[in-house]
Amino acid sequence: MAAEKKAPSTIFGYNSFCPGCGHGIVIRLIAEVVEEMGLAEDAIGVLAVGCSCLTNRYLALDLLQAAHGRAAASAGAIKRCRPDKLVFTYQGDGDAASIGIAETLYSAERNENFTQIIVNNGVYGMTGGQMSPTSLVGQKTTTSVKGRDPKTMGMPLKISELISHFDVAYLARGSVHNAAHIRKTKTYIRRAFETQMNQGGYNCVEIISPCPTNWHLTPLQAVERIEKEVLEYYPVGEIKGGAR
Repeated sequence: MAAEKKAPSTIFGYNSFCPGCGHGIVIRLIAEVVEEMGLAEDAIGVLAVGCSCLTNRYLALDLLQAAHGRAAASAGAIKRCRPDKLVFTYQGDGDAASIGIAETLYSAERNENFTQIIVNNGVYGMTGGQMSPTSLVGQKTTTSVKGRDPKTMGMPLKISELISHFDVAYLARGSVHNAAHIRKTKTYIRRAFETQMNQGGYNCVEIISPCPTNWHLTPLQAVERIEKEVLEYYPVGEIKGGAR
């Protein structure tokens, strides 16, 4: 009989994210990797504004709450002051790819040695489900009630592909919509953290996540949408630094 898998010691409290949300899974993966690497006492997370800021309810690590969009700038400063620590951001797509896109891109351009984790659910989740830079064409939100029209709203932003134009150390896109992809995404997070601790330079993992509440779908329908629609536009895999 298989041994019961216990939650990492750095997880506390109960998940209060919306049913079917992927944030709880991503937080669990971060906690597992940090514990497996023996870095729980040496990890510092910088939280964005949005659903990601609720991480401080569940993750017992040293955490800093940054101003909206400024997580990458804060993480870069912390890492420069404490180069021995594992420093990571935890951000949504609206924070990292819109309000904080300058901080994201200039961190990559400078090859700052920290890990940026971007949870991409295609909407501004906490503030009412508005269209974000990564909302797909035709996607209906509170600010694109007829669906995203690329003629007036532009095409969805592929933040990882944009970052890939810089000389960064490691870059990957994963998903948490099913067990196989969750396992693969955990591998990406670990490789990103290893890259940082080996002083490799800037590294980022973008994670596709369901948002059933603001997609107006059931949790099952939300993961089916990722499989059939979202991954077609945002393919998963290692983009840079994946050869081992």
